Amino acid sequence: MAIRLLDSHLHFWRIGGPGQVWPDADWPRIHRDFLPADLRAEAEGYGLIGAVLVQSQPDDRDTDWMLTLDDPLIRAIVTWVDLADGGAPDRIRHLAAQPRVRGVRPMLQGIADTDWILQPALDPAIRALLDTGLRFDALIQPRHLPVLHRFASRWPDLSIVIDHAAKPDIAAGELDPWRDGIAALAQLPNVWCKLSGLRTEQAPEQPVEALRPYVAHLLACFGERLMWGSDWPVLRHAGDSYGTWVETTLELVGPQTPDARDRLVAGAAAAFYNIDV
Repeated sequence: MAIRLLDSHLHFWRIGGPGQVWPDADWPRIHRDFLPADLRAEAEGYGLIGAVLVQSQPDDRDTDWMLTLDDPLIRAIVTWVDLADGGAPDRIRHLAAQPRVRGVRPMLQGIADTDWILQPALDPAIRALLDTGLRFDALIQPRHLPVLHRFASRWPDLSIVIDHAAKPDIAAGELDPWRDGIAALAQLPNVWCKLSGLRTEQAPEQPVEALRPYVAHLLACFGERLMWGSDWPVLRHAGDSYGTWVETTLELVGPQTPDARDRLVAGAAAAFYNIDV
């Protein structure tokens, strides 16, 4: 089955590089450099036409390093910005002027205050995102779903994508209340979702079949606003290879028309991030 992949979510890093603190030695399968040449080698034969490079470090230095990577596979870049910093609007305008930058990701999962994104002090930064047309990647956990609904409702013109389907507790087999929170967010037209990162949320002994109800719910809720992502190389932590996750995804989503399959694995990401494919 010939497909073309526009990967909506992957990372590059250099161990010991600018601002790099994760992964460390506690993540042995991914504690090494991962760069475009490594991606090409692992994705060979799977129709990869481009990718969205997403920040992995909460540090401006890492973002600046990402911008130096010159490879035609990098079709868009999602950067980190400290939205609470007084200089955030200027930083956002600077980043938006870089041709490949399409969005920001503040890494909400690592912030203890679940309601952090709702504070009025962030409003100038959010307005700068709207003014520049940048998107918002929401790296969240199930605890954030009601908060993200309030945030997305407050900023209806801000394009938002949920990373890794909000990381449901698949290891425990929990569908609720994640299921209701996802369904509510999918009712908002400015919210999209990434079908990525799910294997990392599984327990080591769980089969991929345990992902089926989660994938089915995401397809039913988001439809054409669901985009495939590899979360490479983090997926290697779960023992997967790039190709394994491609094949697993296609098996889990089941039979699709060619147009629907292309929308999932390429078209949705192209539409959300404004990438010409």
